[in-house]
Amino acid sequence: KGVGGFDFQTVIAYFLLVLFLDGLVTPKDDEFRIAADIREGQISAFLVKPIDYLLYRFSLFASSRLLFTAMTLPVFLCLFFFTASYFSWPSDPGLWLLAIWTTAMAALLQFFITISIALLAFWMLEISTVVFIVYSFEYMLSGRMFPLSFMPEAVQKVLNWLPFPYELYFPVSVLMNRVHGTDLWFGLGVQAFWVAAAGAATQLMWKQGLRKYQAVGG
Repeated sequence: KGVGGFDFQTVIAYFLLVLFLDGLVTPKDDEFRIAADIREGQISAFLVKPIDYLLYRFSLFASSRLLFTAMTLPVFLCLFFFTASYFSWPSDPGLWLLAIWTTAMAALLQFFITISIALLAFWMLEISTVVFIVYSFEYMLSGRMFPLSFMPEAVQKVLNWLPFPYELYFPVSVLMNRVHGTDLWFGLGVQAFWVAAAGAATQLMWKQGLRKYQAVGG
């Protein structure tokens, strides 16, 4: 039915969930704030204190996203109420738990990718070009622009191995009760792999960046 298994109603439901989860799991300008801290020497204040800078940034990211979601939740609840017939929610409590899990992992994945890009400021004066390039790929390949099932099957098979679909499209698909069985566990496994890989890359870049970092003046 429709295109890629989507008809008019499921497309509406899809984009409502995309808007909701995007506000919940996507960092907003964190990379530029972190890059500014590095470029202007502000992280020196953290290095001389028993404070983990990356954990500090994660606390800011998590709190800002939860606050934003809480503020916009009434609006989305109204939209979900008036479009209730458009949704096919998971009927199994276990699927709900997996949906929550994959949403949390999507937030971690986006956070680690954002931090990794920001840490390039240890080696680059300006990271805006890199941010623009990566964001362009994310916007198209994470499902923000359109459901990835609209793309040719061969392209979908390649995307299943990349991190981008697991930033948004996969959690939305789980919430829409569109992923089951082997595909579900495969997606969870690939997502976990990319979260671990991005986390390891972030830690490595942080340690290597600190070796290069110099702060002068007061």
